[in-house]
Amino acid sequence: MDFHKLFRLFFFLAFSISIILLWGSWQRTQQPIVQTVSAVVPKIAVPKDNAPAIAATANPETIAVAAQEKNQTGQKITVKTDYLTAEINTVGGDLRRLEFLQQRDSKNKNKPFVLLQDKGAHTYIAQTGLLGTGLPTHNTTFTAPANEYLLTEGKNTIEVRLLATNVVGAKVTKVYVFHRDGYLIDVGYEIENIGTNPLSPSTYFQLVRDKSTPEGASMFLPTYTGTAIYTEKDKFQKVGFPDIENGKAKHSQSADNGWVGMLQHYFVAAWLPKDKIQREFYTRHLENELYSVGVILPIATIAPGQSAKISVPLYAGPAQTSLDEVAPGLGLTVDYGWLTIISTPLFWLLSYLYGWVSNWGIAIILLTVFIKLLFFPLSAASYRSMGKMRVVAPKLEKIKQQYGDDRERLHKAMMELYKTEKINPLGGCLPMLVQIPVFIALYWAILASVELRYAPFFGWITDLSVPDPYYVLPLIMGASMIVQSKLNPVPPDPLQAKLMKMLPIVFSVVFFFFPAGLVLYSIVNNILSIVQQWYITRGLEANVKGVVKT
Repeated sequence: MDFHKLFRLFFFLAFSISIILLWGSWQRTQQPIVQTVSAVVPKIAVPKDNAPAIAATANPETIAVAAQEKNQTGQKITVKTDYLTAEINTVGGDLRRLEFLQQRDSKNKNKPFVLLQDKGAHTYIAQTGLLGTGLPTHNTTFTAPANEYLLTEGKNTIEVRLLATNVVGAKVTKVYVFHRDGYLIDVGYEIENIGTNPLSPSTYFQLVRDKSTPEGASMFLPTYTGTAIYTEKDKFQKVGFPDIENGKAKHSQSADNGWVGMLQHYFVAAWLPKDKIQREFYTRHLENELYSVGVILPIATIAPGQSAKISVPLYAGPAQTSLDEVAPGLGLTVDYGWLTIISTPLFWLLSYLYGWVSNWGIAIILLTVFIKLLFFPLSAASYRSMGKMRVVAPKLEKIKQQYGDDRERLHKAMMELYKTEKINPLGGCLPMLVQIPVFIALYWAILASVELRYAPFFGWITDLSVPDPYYVLPLIMGASMIVQSKLNPVPPDPLQAKLMKMLPIVFSVVFFFFPAGLVLYSIVNNILSIVQQWYITRGLEANVKGVVKT
């Protein structure tokens, strides 16, 4: 391949990096599962082992209608643990506000991060209810013995009990259990049949959210916001708001395992029912541009004078790969994209290095050195090829002048020269091709990992997960690219030579919007490449001049 094709390929690859990253970002907002539209809610399969069946009246349509009823104004019940500050409303016993005391606000790190809220920037609440004649839904009023609860020293849990009012034939208590040192909240019901007829209720647990973008999100680095469903059969599925609204996603599906959740950048809320219980998952587009994802669970028939209980954990907190220990597949809420197979071990190694140095920026530098050493033999061969191209550049220029516009003879003469000098014209492109997947995988590892949120480096870099506020790192990276370009052979085509000079400027502008941690990786990688390439090129040029390499 001649220089024209070589550098067209080089410029194309540089441009492709930006396209690939933009494509990956677009996929995160548009990649929910595309399923056959189901106009009719499917019937629930007959449960095995005499497990309770979901009541005939328990279906997503019933919940959708109830969800669109106008909520009344109720009283607030405040609960505070070492990790959470929660607000429960006596109407429905809904969880309508949830602050994370260990996580900082996206715009003001002096404030706690707020995930759930029914007022302010957006609507995002957790609702539950019972399905059955006269049983309480999330529009029923509850009462509580206190308005404030505090997890005190020496206790690992705190319980909030809400009694449903105006219920005929049953005594229903909604129970919240908050835990120390964690983001799990147990939510359930205690039902006592005080009537004369058997009760066959079902419960629903749902998350309701609008489609607004989370605060602090960048329009240049879009991430996925929407619902998700996990089952052993279908695994992790994203169900985006546009597909719910347009009817491209299943209205409901049944299984005896799995969970449902609502995802946004860095955080997830998910209902985690126990396995081996028949359930029905659903998604709905509600009024006022709200969307719901939920699960319906059966309760065994309750005879008069008897009681029953049901409880489902709600995880509402940071999305982390370690969440697989909480529930199967929950760690997949950390979205590394289509290069997860590379991103996962990269982040594992990055976390391991952080455990040694206690600074994510230094850990990124050490990771870059490790990756460079891993690819050292390949890079050396490639830089040697590029060095030879630089050495024979005068001969190539002479051949160009000799054959002028006769492109066929020019190409033949160049191939003969490459063969004589044992040069592979494509050798210089190989390290770039190999490192592009690593670069993109590390990009998503840094962008998606909540551990790097507000992670400082040094000086003005106080958050490696967002762009450099003063653009110093992108400018340094652009300068390093200019230095590196000086070591590369000059393209024989003047136009291509100008394009190659523009490339550092283009990359610097693109990197203005990249996380500082990724730019730091690129700078260190470029510096190491410059040192390696300079050493190899100097040796080749010295040999050509007849100087013995020391």
